[in-house]
Order: sequence, then C-alpha cells, then structure tokens
Amino acid sequence: MSNTETRKDDHLRICLEEDVQCRQVTNGLERYRFTHCCLPELDYEEIDISTRFLGKKLGAPLLISSMTGGTDRAKMINTRLAEIAETYQLAMGVGSQRVAVEKPETADTFAVRSIAPNTLLLANLGAVQLNYTYGIDQCRKVVDILQADALILHINPLQECIQSEGDRNFKGLLDKIHKVCSELPVPVVTKEVGNGISGEMARRLIEAGVSAIDVAGAGGTSWAKVESERAENRLQQRLGRTFADWGIPTADCIGTVRNASATVPLIASGGLRDGLEVAKTLALGADLAGLAFPFLQAADRSIEAIDELVNLLTAEIKTVLFCTGNGSIPALKQSRVLEKIR
Repeated sequence: MSNTETRKDDHLRICLEEDVQCRQVTNGLERYRFTHCCLPELDYEEIDISTRFLGKKLGAPLLISSMTGGTDRAKMINTRLAEIAETYQLAMGVGSQRVAVEKPETADTFAVRSIAPNTLLLANLGAVQLNYTYGIDQCRKVVDILQADALILHINPLQECIQSEGDRNFKGLLDKIHKVCSELPVPVVTKEVGNGISGEMARRLIEAGVSAIDVAGAGGTSWAKVESERAENRLQQRLGRTFADWGIPTADCIGTVRNASATVPLIASGGLRDGLEVAKTLALGADLAGLAFPFLQAADRSIEAIDELVNLLTAEIKTVLFCTGNGSIPALKQSRVLEKIR
C-alpha cells in the first residue's frame, strides 16, 4: 500500500473512531435564529426544496462533501453515497484523487458515474499539487475518471503544515489555478478543508477564474487534530493540538464571501450537522450546503442509514420553510427571516 493509500485509510479510521471535532470554535450558526411564522398560509406538501447549481437541478440544496477514495473501504463508502445521491438528486464530491493519479488501479474507488448517471459529481485534487509536477493533464485525468461535472481544487495550508509528509510550497498557486480555470473544460470550484475562505481570498480566486467557492469553514472536523493523531513525531503531534481550533467560522465565511461577490455560486460547509443549520446557511447567502461527517458516519454503517439521514435533513429543511412562511429555497433566500441574536 502506498503512502497516499495508507493516509486515506488513516483518515477514515481517525475521523470515525477518534474525537477530532473542533471544540473551542463553532461554525457560528448558533448566533442566528429564524423568526417563527405562526400562520404560514402554505400547504406543507407543496413546499419545493429543489434548486439549481452549476447548471444542474438538484432535489435538495445538499452536497455530499468530498471525503474519500483510494481504498477498498473508501470504494464501499463512495458507492453507497453515489447510490443515495442519484436517488435524491443530491450533489456529490469525492476525496482527493491524487492516489488515482499515482496508482491508476485505484481509480475505480472513485468512478461512480455508472451508479449516479444524473448526479452533479465533483472531482477533487489538492491545489498545492500544481506546485509538485501536476498540471492540466492531471486535472483532466481526475475529471475523466469520475466523468465529473466540475473539479474541486482544495486548499489546505494548515493540514499540510501538520502532516509529517506535507507539501508546503504554496508560492505562485494563484496563477496556476488561473491556468487550470482557463484550460479545463469543466468549472473549477475552490474549497478549503475546514479552516475557511475569507472574502478577500474569495475575491482573488474569483478574479483567477474560479466558478464557485466552497468556504469549508471552521467548526466541524479539525484536520489539524486528524493529522496530529497520525503524526510520526512529537513536534507534529503538538503542532496539530495547538492549531486544533484554527480557522474562520463557517457563518462568518458566508457573510464575507457574499459581500465580496453577490453572484458567485457559493457552497457552505464546515461543521453542518442538521437541516436547520443548512437552512441558516442558505438564508445567509449560500446556494448549497455541504455535509461530510454525518454522511461518512451513515455510509460506514449502511445504505439504509444514509437514506434515513437524507430523509431527516430534507424534512428539517422543509420544516424551516414551512415555519417561516416560505414555499421554496429562493423564497427563503430572499426573505429576511433570519436574525442575529448575539
């Protein structure tokens, strides 16, 4: 098993078995609440939670966020998630496909298009790999493996600092991201991995040609904690603990990115755990909400557990719409039913 494959297995095990959630920083959504509408004048059965993102219609404003691939356990998880994504027409990302570039025999652990022919699928590579021999050919390759509708370039400077084998040369990446955006035939989405994207950085990424932003703010899984758990030396272990709660809360990211651009397609992720929080991110200005850890837990158990999770999330979103007097996602986004309480 390669170092990358071992890391993939370690990440899955640690996320599922160890306490690697942020504790001192939250996603910030607890600072907001909806104004209750006691007389919605709506038929609950007519509420529409469908939406559109990157040109595709989705059954709900939900993204199964990028998690894994490259190992047998990861293949099982991706297969189960893809089946549910297709059933409910949710968007789905996969984990970093670097391992599929290094070891082509692992490509099938990501290749879920046959299971999800109509799903909005997002391929994934680390942006920093553009400074380590990767270029447009590798980007095309991972898009082709997934037959993806878009490519996520994830940005993870803190994680790379904590990884014993981390790639830490981020110099000149913006120009290389611009080149990928210019030459790749599908849209490029930039995503953090749990430490957030500020408004200023979003503005620079949009100017570089990025088609959508996934803020992936702080408040959920701490990848500094994850890497601390698998660190090979005491320095890296302590470094991970020091920066366990580093980052911009998800709610703050949404506000600053939306202020930087009123129109960029915006994904809110980072510590979202239920449909009420999903609805809050939409009311704050996001277009789609991404969840990883809840889907990972469910997928590791069974496909029935994922099905149950999706039904709960959609029921929670519909309940928010019903109890705020909004019949659709656009209506919720245009309303002023979310207030800051502290």
